[in-house]
Amino acid sequence: MRAMRRSALPVMPFLSQGDVPHLLHSYGYWAVAAIIALESMAIPLPGEATLIAAAVIAGTSHELDIAFVIAAAATGAILGDNIGFWLGRALGYRLVLRYGRYIGLNETRIKLGQYLFLRYGGAIVFFGRFVSLLRAFAAFIAGANRMRWPRFLAFNAVGAVLWSLLYGSGAYYLGKEARHLAGPIGIIIGGVAAMAILAAVFYLRRHQGELEAEAEKALPGGLAPLRKLRRKSAE
Repeated sequence: MRAMRRSALPVMPFLSQGDVPHLLHSYGYWAVAAIIALESMAIPLPGEATLIAAAVIAGTSHELDIAFVIAAAATGAILGDNIGFWLGRALGYRLVLRYGRYIGLNETRIKLGQYLFLRYGGAIVFFGRFVSLLRAFAAFIAGANRMRWPRFLAFNAVGAVLWSLLYGSGAYYLGKEARHLAGPIGIIIGGVAAMAILAAVFYLRRHQGELEAEAEKALPGGLAPLRKLRRKSAE
């Protein structure tokens, strides 16, 4: 009995890309939505690879319908991101206040982060859907920085639908070639994202004083308690 129980339990802590086709054949659209939703909640799962694999199956074997694949991917992305957002809103701010000093996040830098999300949060959420690392953490960070939920939802939904449509339809029409092209395309997108991040870091360092002054003007006083910050973000 013990041997049977052990063999029935998965021994891998996370899902690998090799497991994705089996799950898609077994659970179809539910697997697409679930894996992408969990990845959007900062759980290391191959969401993008799942969407591409499902689209390839839809294009080659017609076991899945591409319209439902895209719909499942978009639904999973929006649902997972919103759960991640509310987790960040409930826990992220407290974690930053308590442990931020250990990674160099003092009160001034925390307020600067809130201000940057106040101004550019929509763009971060939208483009974050197309970058692997941001795709997993953008929603949580948006919640922790008190981004207004209606604004988050709007940019998140547009990004999720566009991401699902582009990757899903692209893989559907490219077929098996999509798996070979996904790697180089991912490297290109990652390289562009890395250059954008470096440019943003350089800009922040060069204009840190000005931005901190703008942040203080927009969010005067010390860091607000959680209840007060919730009321302010809802205004």
